[in-house]
Amino acid sequence: MAAVGAGGEVVARSKSATPRSDDPRDIVEAIIASARDCHDPGAPEYDIQAIGIAIPAMSIGAGGIVNKAANLPSLDGFALAPAVAEKLGVPAVLENDANAAAIGENWIGASRGIQNSICVTLGTGVGGGIILNGSTLRGPDWSAGEIGHICVEPLGPPCGCGSNGCVEQYSSATAIVRMAREIMGNYPASELHGKFELSAFDVYEAGKSGDELAGEVFRLMGQYLGIALAGLINVLNPEVIVIGGGVAAGWDLFIGHVRDEIEKRAYCEPAKRAKLVRALLGDDAGILGAARVAFGSGK
Repeated sequence: MAAVGAGGEVVARSKSATPRSDDPRDIVEAIIASARDCHDPGAPEYDIQAIGIAIPAMSIGAGGIVNKAANLPSLDGFALAPAVAEKLGVPAVLENDANAAAIGENWIGASRGIQNSICVTLGTGVGGGIILNGSTLRGPDWSAGEIGHICVEPLGPPCGCGSNGCVEQYSSATAIVRMAREIMGNYPASELHGKFELSAFDVYEAGKSGDELAGEVFRLMGQYLGIALAGLINVLNPEVIVIGGGVAAGWDLFIGHVRDEIEKRAYCEPAKRAKLVRALLGDDAGILGAARVAFGSGK
């Protein structure tokens, strides 16, 4: 949570854990508490105009209703924005978290001023936000931009969305760990053997030191991400593709494979035009994007 000025300056911030609860009102109370903690009594006085909430929702309905949030199922069908607005006494708006990151990066980040851009967030899952001709692509159900659920391998592993072989199953932190375990037997000399609780960071660290198993995992990760991005380049003709999220720390290990797939699969001129860049705003991208939407400027 942050108090954000009209120019994108962060005036104050707070952070707390999302409640593990089956009652959506507990999440509302956590938002309210964070908002109150965020106010710095020593800071200059400022007026709160509205609150923007970035939520990992697959679909958002009219009036600030969460239609479907796979990772926060207690919010399914819940009118979150009105509940928060009533408690705080200011308007509240919802935005998909990946869309919010795209809007934040487009406002003052890596795609600043660009009219046509794609933002891909590589974390526990794979999120995406698309800006075309200066406007965020949302669709009538506010479910557009779900890049992580582009199928890149029809017979691939099952995905939480109900499909199989989504790019999220190959290019997320969770996927990196799964793939490393699946092919570990082919690399008996890997330093990753014996890791009881293997993490994507472990694979990344091994990759930096030249471990062949880790290198193959990041090759696969980049290959499948490149297949998805090549299709998006052909369909949307973006000027910039911003890649962020925790997995982007492994940029040097996978980006060459991403570019190879784009070169093989995308139309030549659009592929040359689409610059692949790292996100600049980190965790603040979603906060700033949500603020931009709350200000009414997040188109």
